[in-house]
Amino acid sequence: MKSQQSTQTMKPATAAKKLGVYLPATPASFQEGVVSRAELNELQANPPQWLRELRGNGPHPRPVVAEKLGVSIAGLARGGVTEALTTEQIDSLKQERPEWLQKEQATQAEVRKEAARIKNLKRQKAAAEDSAQG
Repeated sequence: MKSQQSTQTMKPATAAKKLGVYLPATPASFQEGVVSRAELNELQANPPQWLRELRGNGPHPRPVVAEKLGVSIAGLARGGVTEALTTEQIDSLKQERPEWLQKEQATQAEVRKEAARIKNLKRQKAAAEDSAQG
């Protein structure tokens, strides 16, 4: 007996997250349906005009805004940014460099530096254990 393979689908919010776009800015047809894995792969491989436009100009979801500004999502919230921003608004913030943004970028740089230090320590420890065993 063959079992039929069911098509894997996801909610529009999940698909929007995977595509890196702000769900309320997507077309109604996208927001109201379900997205199959094959449809998601097709959107990623051959993005339609609306998807290219959203990725280029926004509005962008907070994770994308945080990445473009070089801060954490929590840092955005501390800076008072709670909504999606357009590329133009993000560029404006980069130009203005308000105090909160400078502080959050410095914090994020320290976090990355510490993460790299810990990763390096783990790598050195693993190498030392390997050489001790051999």
